Amino acid sequence: MLSAPRVIIIGGGASGTLLACHLLREPLPDLRVTLIEPRDELGPGIAFSSPSSNHLLNVAAANMGAFADEPRHFWHWLVRNGMLPASGDAEPFFFAPRALYGTYLRSLIEPHLTGDDRPGRLSIVKGTCVDVAERPSGVEVRLEDGTSVLGHVAVLATGHEEPRQDGCHVSPWVSPSVAGVDPDATVLILGTGLTMVDYVLSLLDVQHRGPIVAMSRRGLLPQAHRRVKPLIIDAADVPFGTDVSYFMHWLRETIAWAQERGDDWRSVIDGVRPHTQRIWQSFSESSKRRFLTHARAWWDVHRHRMPPEVDARIKAALATDRVQLIAAKVVATEPRGDGARVRYRRRGARQEEVLDADHIVSCTGIVTNPSETKNPLLRALFASGRARVDPLCIGLDVTTDGALIDRDGHPSSRLFAVGPVTRAAFWEIVAVPDIRTQCARLARRILNDTAASLAATRP
Repeated sequence: MLSAPRVIIIGGGASGTLLACHLLREPLPDLRVTLIEPRDELGPGIAFSSPSSNHLLNVAAANMGAFADEPRHFWHWLVRNGMLPASGDAEPFFFAPRALYGTYLRSLIEPHLTGDDRPGRLSIVKGTCVDVAERPSGVEVRLEDGTSVLGHVAVLATGHEEPRQDGCHVSPWVSPSVAGVDPDATVLILGTGLTMVDYVLSLLDVQHRGPIVAMSRRGLLPQAHRRVKPLIIDAADVPFGTDVSYFMHWLRETIAWAQERGDDWRSVIDGVRPHTQRIWQSFSESSKRRFLTHARAWWDVHRHRMPPEVDARIKAALATDRVQLIAAKVVATEPRGDGARVRYRRRGARQEEVLDADHIVSCTGIVTNPSETKNPLLRALFASGRARVDPLCIGLDVTTDGALIDRDGHPSSRLFAVGPVTRAAFWEIVAVPDIRTQCARLARRILNDTAASLAATRP
């Protein structure tokens, strides 16, 4: 039996690191946290591991703090480390490199690690988790090498599923030069969101000469950030529980009203942000489906925006035809030598066209069916019935506080999840400001439940 409360976090990327930070900042000397991660590096994960200084955060530094009650924590860290000039209370409209944010996350967990002169409350286990079993007094997390880790609670923070990487398919998270993309190759990028933007920047940075084609069904490009203040929107004015069409009508009307006053549409979108998870949760299942089919693309390009300097580079590349943007649907893909022949149909057209691509890069976003995952832990949980896919097939089925729901519809008291894998319940759960709030709430529940459980078992 464990003598001290122990929380096991499976996944050492941004979501797992943020949860560990919230747990370890509590003044509970007996609490122990174990992070399980197969990679050598903790903190950055996929999102913040890019070495390119041109890959920037899409949220300003002043709102990227790791802690829900200290949104400017990252900005203060930049100032303390001489990366931004001290400027009183003024918040710079600054979008930091993603890699720099990864360094920041690592700096937050390092003080908690066991060292030569300190015991530490955080332990790191390098390995791949393949299963989790619930025990009467806790959980047993099993690793690929046959070993196990015991704890009171386990939290899945497995992050984004990596895209296909075989044949002519290359990962958007790997530099083109490392992936072996020839400078004269024809590159087809599927998806036109922020991941596509980063990959185009990667190609431009290595002086790629070949055609770059970015394709999505609507061909929409993310909008650019501007320095605006969010509109204060009272919860009483938000049409919770309505049909998605009514909500979108309300949103457009609110934007039109704001623009008549001289405000920017961004102020409205940012003003809605504190309410987005509740809006999503108030939709019926059919409304959620309609949102994903008809409104998601429009919402994404307005909600998830580019830094101004990135916007300028992308617009310049489009203007000079270094990058071609196409609104089209892929009909079929067939192998052709070392590449692929892609048949597609432009939006509104009947005739098919053909593109011979040397490389295909999937940047279509994170909404994929979890039942198709290659993650051995998720596959084991689905097979045993301890977890299930949500009705929309976009994430794990979890409660509003992150507890896994099993095959029979019962929430677990020992298995939880945070971050992108919980998108079915929260939708807006891919950006740090949303994840840190989720982690703060889950940390508080875990600490309260663990304390109550231990008190009940003591004589």
